[in-house]
Amino acid sequence: MAPAIAVPPAATVPDCEHPFGLYDNMELIYKLADASGKPLGEIRRRVVSLGTRTDKKGELKINTVLLKSGLYSSANQLIRQQDLTFHCQRDTTFTDGLQEMDYDNLKSFRDRYFEFTPTSLAWPHQAQAGSSLPQGGIMVNVHSSAVDIAKVYTTVRKRRVVGNQQNVTTPAGTFLCYKVESERETAIQPKPDIIRRTTTYAIDYYSPTVGLVRTEWYDKAHKLQQTQVLTQRQQH
Repeated sequence: MAPAIAVPPAATVPDCEHPFGLYDNMELIYKLADASGKPLGEIRRRVVSLGTRTDKKGELKINTVLLKSGLYSSANQLIRQQDLTFHCQRDTTFTDGLQEMDYDNLKSFRDRYFEFTPTSLAWPHQAQAGSSLPQGGIMVNVHSSAVDIAKVYTTVRKRRVVGNQQNVTTPAGTFLCYKVESERETAIQPKPDIIRRTTTYAIDYYSPTVGLVRTEWYDKAHKLQQTQVLTQRQQH
């Protein structure tokens, strides 16, 4: 493996050709911890490719970045891998709704087919304090070869920009970030009139030039449960 080299310095203004300042072969590492700081594992993301496409009318250029994302336990064991696609258009970067999936809600559906329909989450390059952001997330249709079985989804909603930009320091550096509060609903709906849902809350700190820097998750009583912190950003 080639030795790690210094990552290109974060731009002072967002570069839509490189969503969240991502370049080929760049790797991001996020550490997960519980409320007391005990390590829970980490997320490793590597840029696989960059590309461009246009909207359906062929008028709007959309820059894309494909990432390979792996979730690892505190014992460094791979728990799950998935491909994520981020994109940037005009003055907004979008993250893949697939990353919001609560896979624990799929464990009871063994030997079934899963149909994933993600809705990207928007992160504007310039946000106004108090403004609302569109909701996003992931919908999964669980079915057999013959019939639909359940809807399983995660919706990130009531997203609101709180205050002005602030410096957030992590092991990866200090970044000027927006703070976004949101409500997160995960649910299993086996029938139209039956639904089991759980509501939690999150605070995201994101830099328009770097992406998500820190995320805090809270339970329904608004008690901190888990954190995700960017600890490394390098290019191989």
